[in-house]
Amino acid sequence: MPRDLHPRLLRGFVATAETLHFGRAAERLHVAQQALSRDIRALERLLGDALFTRTTRSVELTPAGLRLLPKARRLLALHDEIVTDAAHRPLLLDLNSDVTGPDLTACRVLERARAAWPEGEILARFLGGLAAAAGELLTHRLDVSFGRFAGLSTGLRSQLAQVPVRLEPISVMMAVGHPLAGRSVLRLAELAGHPVDVCAGNPATTEWADLGARLLAEHGLVAAAPYVPPVGVDETARYLARHGDPMLTTTGGPLIPGVVNVPLVEPVPLSLVSLVHRPDLRHPGLTALAAAAAELGSREGWLHRPPGSWLPTADAGLVARA
Repeated sequence: MPRDLHPRLLRGFVATAETLHFGRAAERLHVAQQALSRDIRALERLLGDALFTRTTRSVELTPAGLRLLPKARRLLALHDEIVTDAAHRPLLLDLNSDVTGPDLTACRVLERARAAWPEGEILARFLGGLAAAAGELLTHRLDVSFGRFAGLSTGLRSQLAQVPVRLEPISVMMAVGHPLAGRSVLRLAELAGHPVDVCAGNPATTEWADLGARLLAEHGLVAAAPYVPPVGVDETARYLARHGDPMLTTTGGPLIPGVVNVPLVEPVPLSLVSLVHRPDLRHPGLTALAAAAAELGSREGWLHRPPGSWLPTADAGLVARA
């Protein structure tokens, strides 16, 4: 049966072969000399041959060591090339939507991460929602997404990792001609008699539709019919004008001509946005995104929950465990 050979053992061997001194080799590798000697002995046992002759005054390569040295250098060079290529490939990030807004969490985190990691590349994707992105994450066609993690199925959640990022206040957007469009804020009770569009017709955003359905049901409100979803700013404006229903969104949501965004109050409903990725993902771009989210969140109180606000129990549990 083939025996595994850890690159660390070869790295210790090459450093010792090039310096012919265990102390200097250990300093080069930033390890203790005792640990280096232990690795050399382990490599010799694995290969079944002595690699160095040692005296009190000198260290020399044996014939076996001389034969191994060029091979070890080639293998380590290939190892480093593989690791470097993996670390420098672009990170694929789903922003959910290509519509911009004044305070969209994913866009702000991306902007901060790119500024903090200018040598790397984060490529944005626009899949429409976390439900659509989850499958892409699991098939490695996407690396990171944002959205409401608690709204995914149990099976999907068990295969993904998440970091709570922000509690976003929920609002409704509607065409300027809607009877409620002139309000600065809307009490939830004032939506009685006005069916609310929770994007139930969009298979890419089922996690959001679940949040909306819970909010409406707990406050005695009615959901609008599940229409085919629009794509883009212009189509969303036409969609809202045509169907006439307020659509659930967030207060930092998209800026759309002819459409107003009105915050909901009494209580203030919240949506938990999480950074979602595969548990085994190791990429400096993910590190940059997580650091950016933590920095913005700490500075602006993104995970602070206002007293009396509304948040589903499952989402509140994710915040509490963070």
